[in-house]
Amino acid sequence: MSTKPAYAHLNTDPVMQGLIERHGPCPLQYNPDTNPYRALVRTIIFQQISGAAASAIWGRFAALFDAEFPPQTALAAMEWEALRAVGLSRNKALAVIDVAAKSLDGTIPTQDELSALDDDHVIERLVTVRGVGKWTAEMFLMSTLGRPDILPLNDVGLLNGAQIAYGLDTRPDAQAFTEMGEQWRPWRSIACWYLWRAADTKLA
Repeated sequence: MSTKPAYAHLNTDPVMQGLIERHGPCPLQYNPDTNPYRALVRTIIFQQISGAAASAIWGRFAALFDAEFPPQTALAAMEWEALRAVGLSRNKALAVIDVAAKSLDGTIPTQDELSALDDDHVIERLVTVRGVGKWTAEMFLMSTLGRPDILPLNDVGLLNGAQIAYGLDTRPDAQAFTEMGEQWRPWRSIACWYLWRAADTKLA
């Protein structure tokens, strides 16, 4: 996504202007070379655990296949117990197997096919995969497809960032955050990236 119009729009909000000055350019963009199968497998494995723990599990996971990344056919045929043995939870093991199977049968389209779908239809396709909920699909839209106007309402880190950056007494709920987000439209994805940075750095 082109960020120049986004900065022009977001800089009208003094809080966003400060975040942009502090954290520099937003890296979110569409990468046509990204493989949805690979992106989803990595997202599932790295979900809800520390980066260090996820990296360790990833190393053992990849070693099972003696490859930089497991081929779809090999992962789809894998027994979940073997993945459990390298550190994946049962749910994550079954989820990555399903990602591989649904990539093979076309339920998960290619990057080119996904890029032609609107946001709602991408979410509709992805949430049919075991372990992929709306939040995961929204992260995919933002980080893999570079969609500029996604506002995840159930991301605690994002809501914490909004509270910190805007000096709110309490963390906004989904309705309040939706209302906040109207001022950033149609660049809510980029605004969210800066709010995550605010949460990471505890910017007051």
